[in-house]
Amino acid sequence: MCYIPWFGWLASVWILATERFRGDRDVRFHAYQGLYLFVAWVISHWAIGLWFELLFDDFPPVWRLAELLILGVWILMLVKTSNGSRYSLPVIGELSERSLDQS
Repeated sequence: MCYIPWFGWLASVWILATERFRGDRDVRFHAYQGLYLFVAWVISHWAIGLWFELLFDDFPPVWRLAELLILGVWILMLVKTSNGSRYSLPVIGELSERSLDQS
């Protein structure tokens, strides 16, 4: 549930906040990774997207490609985790591992 596009962050926060999943490293890893993936989408949409629209009004929305890429990663992660695989994304997976070690 942590990788549901645009709404998975709610499940991620719930999983990280409850005591029920404190001992399950895999579930917490996916919760952190889903949350960081959502943060990447927010940065792409709000920060980069608004910046491009304000500065380059006539420029085609190239920043939308980043959003489509993140949507594709969300779908990939939904498929991977539904098959029981623990797939670590290049940068976000490392951040998730560090967050697991600190919590």
